[in-house]
Amino acid sequence: MITLFYTGILTLLVVFLSARVIVLRNKHKVAIGDGGNTDLQLAIRAQGNALEYLPLALLLIFMIEAAGLYSLIIQFLCLVLLIGRLIHAYAIPAKNLRLRVVGMMLTFLVLLAAAGIAIGYALPRLGLLL
Repeated sequence: MITLFYTGILTLLVVFLSARVIVLRNKHKVAIGDGGNTDLQLAIRAQGNALEYLPLALLLIFMIEAAGLYSLIIQFLCLVLLIGRLIHAYAIPAKNLRLRVVGMMLTFLVLLAAAGIAIGYALPRLGLLL
């Protein structure tokens, strides 16, 4: 249920980022691509970056939750992912490299932690860890 809630919240972020791309496309009369417009390029990358990282992160966290691991771990991973993605979504159009790096570091932290938890949980159950 925790991942379900955060997936809903993060979906709203993706809808917001997508709407921003649509608004800029209409404003600059660009149907496909970015038309060389920097603001549109940044909006497209903010949207694309979210869509590149969110599915895998949420899938990993969901699988950890489905395996029955502690809800506090799930809550922490989801919250850090949400904070990281919000920071990153703000930082790209604001051209704030420092915040962009912070947002990506938080996202990578979640991905690495979730991957480690998933592998650590699965190995002994597969008989691969003595």
